[in-house]
Amino acid sequence: MVKVKNVNKYFGHLHVLRDLSLDVSKGEVVVVIGPSGSGKSTLLRCLNYLEPVQSGEIWIDGIRLDHHKTNIRAVRAEVGIVFQAFNLFPHLTALRNVMLAPRVVRKRPEAEVRQEAVAMLTKVGLQDKIDAYPSQLSGGQQQRVAIARALAMQPKLMLFDEVTSALDPELVREVLDVMKQLARDGMTMLVVTHEMGFAREVADRVIFMDEGRIIEQGTAADLFDRPRNQRTKEFLGKIL
Repeated sequence: MVKVKNVNKYFGHLHVLRDLSLDVSKGEVVVVIGPSGSGKSTLLRCLNYLEPVQSGEIWIDGIRLDHHKTNIRAVRAEVGIVFQAFNLFPHLTALRNVMLAPRVVRKRPEAEVRQEAVAMLTKVGLQDKIDAYPSQLSGGQQQRVAIARALAMQPKLMLFDEVTSALDPELVREVLDVMKQLARDGMTMLVVTHEMGFAREVADRVIFMDEGRIIEQGTAADLFDRPRNQRTKEFLGKIL
């Protein structure tokens, strides 16, 4: 589903991703951990081509992103991304937020989209909030609307960028529960998170990044309980 080959990304003189290579299989849940500034969020943004890379190749479901013939908008329609900030439209209800992209991008009929949007909001436990505006929702509820909005495009791949880090601790669980259900349903997911319990429970593979490189990767049990790299051991020793 995802193939990253020798990717380098710079912001000015700052070398953020360094010859990074990564494969993600269909249906796999990969969790990316690491210190701030290690390139985790930049990696996700490059996978959706929100950030172009200076060198290397990125392929999504067999399509190379930086090829001049690639329709980036078409590829993005297959990749859902949920950020730390909810980015909901404040003047639209939860239902209308979820309906917007399928109507505008996919050009699908309103009645059909509405029915699916209600189903998506039900899936994330918000069937009683379809007519609520973002200002009437808690942070956890807004984030679940953002997830439903991404799912409404029926993506092949979901990217999550520290989606719980802006939430109060008591709201984190409801968002993680939605993500766990997506994993059980077989969604291909790449998740940047500081929630190590979630990583241990859900991840097929955990990747530790530092200074723009993948330092170590393996199953959650291997990485958390038997890390091989000294830098990984230092990082986990501070957070576990």
